[in-house]
Amino acid sequence: MLDFRQSLINSILRKVFKRLQYPLEVMLTCVRWYVAYPLCMRNIEEMMQERGVFLDHVTVHRWAIKVLPVLAAVLSRRLKRPVGRNWRMDENCIKVSGQWKYLYRAVDREGETVDFLLTAKRDLAAARRFLERAITLHDVPEKITIDKSGANTAVWRFVSLGIPVDRNQCSRSPEYASIKPCC
Repeated sequence: MLDFRQSLINSILRKVFKRLQYPLEVMLTCVRWYVAYPLCMRNIEEMMQERGVFLDHVTVHRWAIKVLPVLAAVLSRRLKRPVGRNWRMDENCIKVSGQWKYLYRAVDREGETVDFLLTAKRDLAAARRFLERAITLHDVPEKITIDKSGANTAVWRFVSLGIPVDRNQCSRSPEYASIKPCC
């Protein structure tokens, strides 16, 4: 599997680096050093000159600009861990740049983020948009646990997916239960 993945990445990168005069291994080594270590382009240029490869720091920068988006796209599809089948969904009110915003989020049992949405309004449309996007990205979960917020409970009246919903009594811990929500 690893050999197949490596050959796929190399074939995609060879298309990106077509008509360039340096070997693919040299280009990938430079880009890897640039991303993995706190080195500037001139340091990478000096390191490659010590190894007998003479190139300019601007060349390394051009390689990084070309290869990093391709690597990010290839690796994000292949290395992203699938989320769990049981989600916990909530909404929080947070202050962003001096204004109150609503953060809808869903996490799985292991605490991995399924999806999130930051909106200015707390309404049915935002909750529905968040849930539909999360399901589109990660498929329908087996069970969703929600708090008793108005938008989250209202979205279940309109979305009928056959998912069992567990409605918590209170999403706050007991020592903070007397504090009213900000919004």
